[in-house]
Amino acid sequence: MTTPEFDAEAFFGDDYLYFFADDLEERSDAETDLIWQLLALRPGMEVLDLACGHGRIANRLARRGCRVTGLDSTELFLDRGRRDAAERGVAVEYVRGDMRRLPWRDQFDAIINWFTAFGYFDDAGNQQVLAQASAALRPGGRLALEMAHYLRLLRDYQPAVAVERNGDLVVDQHHLDPLTGRIVATRTYLRGGVSRRANYSVRIFSYTELRDWLRAAGFTEVAGYGGDGQALTAESRRMIVIADR
Repeated sequence: MTTPEFDAEAFFGDDYLYFFADDLEERSDAETDLIWQLLALRPGMEVLDLACGHGRIANRLARRGCRVTGLDSTELFLDRGRRDAAERGVAVEYVRGDMRRLPWRDQFDAIINWFTAFGYFDDAGNQQVLAQASAALRPGGRLALEMAHYLRLLRDYQPAVAVERNGDLVVDQHHLDPLTGRIVATRTYLRGGVSRRANYSVRIFSYTELRDWLRAAGFTEVAGYGGDGQALTAESRRMIVIADR
């Protein structure tokens, strides 16, 4: 089965922000606190927010004194991140680019990839993202990946999920393919009487599989946590993986 090229511009657009930005904003302070703790960040550190979205975490890290770069492939998100940075009075370098081809080497003290922003490519492409992240980190640097936890997702799996806002709807219809470890989905936006569809596919990982991929990409120590930063268990809805270069 050929993995379709992920069209981030079609999937992550204005409709995405309309339905999800407020909820993400509400959790961003707590998530920034957790990232700060798990990566042992300090003011002055160089941090890359890989697939930074609209800058909700990058700008908060910059406000705490880190020197932050945000990379994303969606110009709409980057523009929003720049506006928010200006409103907060912080400086973040926002770069449009591809996670599989990073222009930096031995530059960052830490890299974050948050909220299931990993797994949209085929296996070779996803492995390339990890190799590029490893190369972009300084020796001793750390990578943090946050995503759905495969074991819990299997237990709670639902073939369709709907979110409503102000009478508008977004509906995700999922198919979990056990042969590829991917969720293949169609998202339908019903907003203001207009319907729009976007297809997407994302790879889901167990901790042990992702740990082995990270080691193959050049990372040494790898640790797993639940979404709250505590021990990863079968009950954990989210998984955070910290890898040291």
